[in-house]
Amino acid sequence: MFLRNPKLIRNIYRNGLRCLTTQEIIAREDRFAADNYEPLPVALTKGKGVFVWDAEGKKYYDFLSAYSAVNQGHCHPKITEALKKQVDILTLTSRAFFTDALGEYAEFITKLFDYDKVLPINTGVEAGETACKLARKWGYLKKNIPNDQAKIVFAEGNYWGRTMAAISSSTDPTCRDRYGPFMPGFIVIPYDDEKVLEETLRNDPNICAFMVEPIQGEAGIVVPKPGYLKKVREICTKYNVLWIDDEVQTGLGRTGKLLAVHHENVRPDIVCLGKALSGGMMAISAVLADDEIMLCIKPGEHGSTYGGNPLACKVAIASLKTLIDEKMIENAEKLGKILVEDLKKLPKELVKEVRGKGMMTAIVIKETPTFTALDVCKKLKDNGLLAKNTHGYIIRLAPPLVINESQLKECTKILIDTMNSFLKLK
Repeated sequence: MFLRNPKLIRNIYRNGLRCLTTQEIIAREDRFAADNYEPLPVALTKGKGVFVWDAEGKKYYDFLSAYSAVNQGHCHPKITEALKKQVDILTLTSRAFFTDALGEYAEFITKLFDYDKVLPINTGVEAGETACKLARKWGYLKKNIPNDQAKIVFAEGNYWGRTMAAISSSTDPTCRDRYGPFMPGFIVIPYDDEKVLEETLRNDPNICAFMVEPIQGEAGIVVPKPGYLKKVREICTKYNVLWIDDEVQTGLGRTGKLLAVHHENVRPDIVCLGKALSGGMMAISAVLADDEIMLCIKPGEHGSTYGGNPLACKVAIASLKTLIDEKMIENAEKLGKILVEDLKKLPKELVKEVRGKGMMTAIVIKETPTFTALDVCKKLKDNGLLAKNTHGYIIRLAPPLVINESQLKECTKILIDTMNSFLKLK
């Protein structure tokens, strides 16, 4: 057995990673890495554009895009060029000093999104944590909420990470089971229900914020009804509550707009960005807000050693410019409509619903004892397309936004043919 053969492991280390087979890569990861994910049985060693390759050289379409972190495609040359250039100049100083890169980045991103300030951070969940801290501090300083009484409202089905604060707002038992006690001051209400939102805010003057995804990602690409986001804006304004817009996954072109809230022409008080902000190069996230909110946090009250490092700043600028200059956002809007239209050809005997916006789509298959979404994803892998299952019977589809129409057509054929192969198992 590979796992019990130290000699083979030593040989692999000497020969380098490239000589490993898929089975050896999977076995080594299973042996030495924590078992906190359940990956598909494929071992990737290379990526370019919309494609990835496994250890044996088989090419796949990537229809996950690292959960939308690779919107610009794998190893985009303009982003890698920015990274390579800066890595030889200056990578990290901490925020103990000023750098030329942070000011350039801060000016660029705030003007692009029309907010006064940016707080640079690293991961998506840190952006959510930062937004919650900002909202609470604003609640005490600006709304005069009694100390330690500020509350934040979240929607059922939300997902913004796995920290203690994030799971405290979660309704997913997998996230919460045996990790309590949980963060106080969090309220959870139904998603896409403006009446409950208004009732909740009306009855509790100590609520400082409502944090919500414009489209719920991990929940299975749940799209709210038209007008919901406009109502969220109206209700939060009416009751002097900050609207925290979690765009870590939906933002940066994924839904066919720069931000998903732009579909309804509304402006949140706080915006959380991440994932594609780096084009898949490194962990970069950001929180945007105006001065009235952002300046509630004073020096020393919040920070990050790596947040706003020069390397991240240059990569983020390149990532944003690439999205805009190469019209990836427009491409997502155009091809997203084609994707949904093509997926209507999926067998209705198996498919309950196709939903999404832009290039953020889900296939909801009918529950059956003979197979699950995981089984479909494994078959898709065999047929050259990588997608990921969630919640048992939902398949998420999110290709890089550099995909073209002919490639998309090839992929929808794979999807349709694969689903048809399950008809006999129903």
